[in-house]
Amino acid sequence: MTTSNKDILSAKRTIDKEIEALRIMENELDDNLIKALDIMERTTGRVIITGMGKSGHVGSKIAATFASTGTPSFFVHPGEASHGDLGMLTSNDSVVAISNSGETKELSDIIIYCKRYGIPLISITKNPNSALGQAGDVLLKLPDDGEACPLGLAPTSSTTATMVLGDILAVCMLERKGFSKTDFKQRHPGGKLGAFLQKVSDLMHTGKELPIINEKASMQEAILTMTSKMLGCVGIVNNSGELLGIITDGDLRRFLSPELLNKKACDVMTKNPKMITPDILVAEALGIMNNTGKGITQLFVVENKIPIGIIHIHDCLRAGVA
Repeated sequence: MTTSNKDILSAKRTIDKEIEALRIMENELDDNLIKALDIMERTTGRVIITGMGKSGHVGSKIAATFASTGTPSFFVHPGEASHGDLGMLTSNDSVVAISNSGETKELSDIIIYCKRYGIPLISITKNPNSALGQAGDVLLKLPDDGEACPLGLAPTSSTTATMVLGDILAVCMLERKGFSKTDFKQRHPGGKLGAFLQKVSDLMHTGKELPIINEKASMQEAILTMTSKMLGCVGIVNNSGELLGIITDGDLRRFLSPELLNKKACDVMTKNPKMITPDILVAEALGIMNNTGKGITQLFVVENKIPIGIIHIHDCLRAGVA
């Protein structure tokens, strides 16, 4: 067997072993999960995550996931806790302590502090009879099925299970709180994710920037409006202000003739143009532009058919949505 084939087999064994651990955890889920969620939901302060070594690294990720999905949270290193950071914990908080073995010595000061000041403690460990397992107000049990590491030493299956358990808690809390896309966006204003979660109302051109004329206006007025607003189009409205159609640069090229300036806007416009509402995501607006098959580069934003804004594909690209 070649080295590459051995590597593929090893990779598959690792995946299978970790999936097996997750299946065990799935089958062992019980009312303790509900009790842990109830504690977190009643917490008026922060959900403090702590753990040492690999458990600490996973705990940092769990705290970040909680914080970004509506459950205020941060990570406290147990070593630092023993040297002053215990002061970060208040009686309004709850603590999630992670230790695969349940016998991590560095957690002892946090455990004692929780007991002394009545701070709810959720234990995550594979060993219910360990110091951590016995100390917790609620125990969330990790699968005791060994590691994917062939030596049985490096945290692999156990850290994967812990990560998934953290995701379970975060998603359940998100659903309990009715956490929305808008809430998520407020916590992710930067980067690609923040860009994709922007709403059309965040980017659209409004007010005097809107290229709008009446259906009876001349094509000379239409061209002047299109040129001055520099959005590559002009919206055509009736006397009630409702959007009837749109004239784009492409329409001008199609109708280009000596008689063009003698026509009215309603004679040249494309009727019933695509319209969107201000509350949809910019990514959705870009999808509409890309999926019509007609090369649309701008969309009017309307409320009750009245145009209140316009968004151009260049606005989407500048915002990082592509």
